[in-house]
Amino acid sequence: MRFVGTGRIMLAGAFALVAASAVAQSGGYQAPRHGLPAPFLKALDPAEVIRYADAGIQIEHDHPATWALAEHRRLDKALAALQPQRKGVVDAYVVAVALDSDPNFGKEAREAARVLGRRYDAAGRTIVLAGSDGAADSDLPMGSPDHISAALSRVAELMDPAEDVLVLYTTSHGAPLGIVYNDADQGFGIISPTRLAAQIEGLGIKRRVVILSACYAGVFVPALAGPDTAVLTAASSDRTSFGCQADNDWTFFGDALVNHALRKAQPLDAAAREAAALIGQWEAKGKLTPSQPQIQIGANAALWLAILDKRTPRETSASVGRPAITLLDQP
Repeated sequence: MRFVGTGRIMLAGAFALVAASAVAQSGGYQAPRHGLPAPFLKALDPAEVIRYADAGIQIEHDHPATWALAEHRRLDKALAALQPQRKGVVDAYVVAVALDSDPNFGKEAREAARVLGRRYDAAGRTIVLAGSDGAADSDLPMGSPDHISAALSRVAELMDPAEDVLVLYTTSHGAPLGIVYNDADQGFGIISPTRLAAQIEGLGIKRRVVILSACYAGVFVPALAGPDTAVLTAASSDRTSFGCQADNDWTFFGDALVNHALRKAQPLDAAAREAAALIGQWEAKGKLTPSQPQIQIGANAALWLAILDKRTPRETSASVGRPAITLLDQP
């Protein structure tokens, strides 16, 4: 079997992104498909690509006339539903994002929101940005660079930066320069480490847990790490991760961390270590190059994480979906 990393990126010439092809869904509904290469990047010098990524890239094209209005309404509804913080309470605001329209990412982001929201008592303070889950067109605002910006800005308005925490989970394809946005062939973008760090810092969000499920996601650690930050990534800065096929229910990282370790009443660092060990077992079984998930938790972050982790329900919730490990059994 050929395994595709979570965000397998192919570099040709200066730089070319080729998104993974979506598999046709069984039954009547078919999720959006990738077919075209990333627009215009082949013509750019690598330094120019980095400059655009740091400044923010999002391209939308070939949408019907009603698309922008529908997206605006979905986003407005989701942002309006977020509740303000509770004075004297360390509130967690969960932002779960599928930056690719392939159904596996949509499924993962939805369940990550449920697991993290339950774990950190974030009912009413959770927003999901995601495309289809494979069953029908999405009724959620799409995960995109612009929508992440809007969601983070709204969270910054509602939270008290002195006591509240942002919990950001993103899942998508990745590249050595950042995480990739792909809405079939109609939307494309890149979020670089510099871009994401500047946005979070610019909004005054000091306490944050950032979890990035993508190939090469370790490239974000130097830009985001700090005393009040916890960063978990699916891979190191020079490694791919696995399980991003469009018809899967989980990536390896999402399954190990969200679908298993974070469902248990254990601290975040223990959950991260458990997930890394489980991924290592799966990769060894498949004779795959280790993805090397990264875990970095600042000294101050450990203090407020201890408060949040105490809220985790004592009962372990049940895993859902087809396990990522079943990929290893396919011919």
